[in-house]
Amino acid sequence: MRLTMLRGPLLVAPIALLTLIPLLVVLGSFLHPQPEVWAHLSEYVLPEVINNTLILMLGVGCGVLLLGVPLAWFTAVCEFPGRRFFSWALMLPLAMPAYVLAFVQVGLLDFTGPVQTLIRDIGGDSSWFPRIRSIGGVVLVLSLAFYPYVYLLARNAFLTQGKRALEAAQMLGLSRAQGFWQVALPMARPWLIGGLTLALMETLADFGTVAIFNFDTFTTAIYKSWFSLFNLPAASQLASLLVIFVLVLVGMEHWARGARHYHSRIVAAERIQLKRWHQIAVIALCSAVLLIAFVIPVIQLLVWAKSILQEDLDSRYLGFTLRSMMISILAASLVSLLALLLVFIARRFNSRATRWMVRLATLGYAVPGSVLAVGVFLPIAWLDNLLIPIAQSMGFATFQVLKGSVAVMLLALAARFMAVAFQPMDSTMQRISRNQEDAARSLGLNQRQLLWRLHLPMLRGGMLTALLMCFVDVMKEMPITLMTRPFGWDTLAVRVFEMTSEGMWANAALPSLMIVLTGLIPVVLLVIQSENKQD
Repeated sequence: MRLTMLRGPLLVAPIALLTLIPLLVVLGSFLHPQPEVWAHLSEYVLPEVINNTLILMLGVGCGVLLLGVPLAWFTAVCEFPGRRFFSWALMLPLAMPAYVLAFVQVGLLDFTGPVQTLIRDIGGDSSWFPRIRSIGGVVLVLSLAFYPYVYLLARNAFLTQGKRALEAAQMLGLSRAQGFWQVALPMARPWLIGGLTLALMETLADFGTVAIFNFDTFTTAIYKSWFSLFNLPAASQLASLLVIFVLVLVGMEHWARGARHYHSRIVAAERIQLKRWHQIAVIALCSAVLLIAFVIPVIQLLVWAKSILQEDLDSRYLGFTLRSMMISILAASLVSLLALLLVFIARRFNSRATRWMVRLATLGYAVPGSVLAVGVFLPIAWLDNLLIPIAQSMGFATFQVLKGSVAVMLLALAARFMAVAFQPMDSTMQRISRNQEDAARSLGLNQRQLLWRLHLPMLRGGMLTALLMCFVDVMKEMPITLMTRPFGWDTLAVRVFEMTSEGMWANAALPSLMIVLTGLIPVVLLVIQSENKQD
């Protein structure tokens, strides 16, 4: 009996090790500090990095809530012209990587950009214009990039309430505004916490945006320690601190949810009819956010790409695109296959231990890519160093099988995006009831036939969603690709980083457009899924 209970965790364990080994390696470096490294970090790096990271998390947390919650409320509960359009269009910024939005906003709003140039041409002075290269600029860009996480989840929460929650509050003597603050928001708490947590995790994991703004956080400090100072121990020590930040954030999220239970269902309730001037204000708000976060950046990318197309588009882009496509296809296939195994194991052996192991296997999405890059590289480098004497004894001068190979990239990407593939497939699996399985068994199907004739056909939609979402996420992924790629193995994301590092915005536009267009695929899927749940 005990052996049967352990089969699930034992089967999940090899997949969970993809995430656990890098995390344990990084945390292990924290347990074995090097005094000279910590002396350097504590004097020159940590004060600024910790301060910047905390300010950034506070600012982005407030920003995504201030943008996502009102937009979700208006499109879910209120009625105004254009509501159906804005309900899905406000999710389009999900297709825009934060680092792309960052360099577009810098190119537009910097002193030499078209906005300040126009202001000087009209009024002669633009010194009053807020500096985009500031902490406020970083917070603004990341808030615009990550507010859809809060918007999407909060909107789903408000859709389950409809107008009836406010009507119940008004029957108790509360005004409509009081009903929103005292009833609707508390009922939406788990969704809001979930969206906020995702946004903050993405903020901690962000590398490209803060690098463009030259705003040092843990991710940029890890990269500089590794590739600028060639100090891998310092990078691992910083990575260990960042892991602790992430684990504290995850723990706070679970604590904030508490032991409360929330029940929801989609309700077809009459929407709140806004007054005319309220409609104008809501339309202005939705339009401004959509324009600044998506429409204007895409137009600017098209203008830049057109201006540089003839002189910049050459055979190199074929290599950038093919390498991006190749690593995305390989990683998406590997991750989706492993996630499918997790789903089947979790279904077959539904025990608490199995669920905990599955949770550990999908923890990688909460861990920044730079941390996973360090955590994967260190054991791979150790293994290669063990193999070098063996190779030399066999007559080989040098022998590097794993370090600096595509295999390292795939391992880090698999750990990072396991949850992305697991969630849609697990959600689809939950729709297959036990009664359906019992009915199939009553027709004489064994376990293998049940898999091929019931589970796999019904999981097809979830598998396709998992493949597409992983494909696009890998296309956009910057730190893992940048830190673990083989020498000269540049992708579209690496091209964007190199061009933005030199301030060559126009040259970064073409690869950015390719990434944005690819990123529209999962957004369209989310839009279709969201629309199927309403109206």
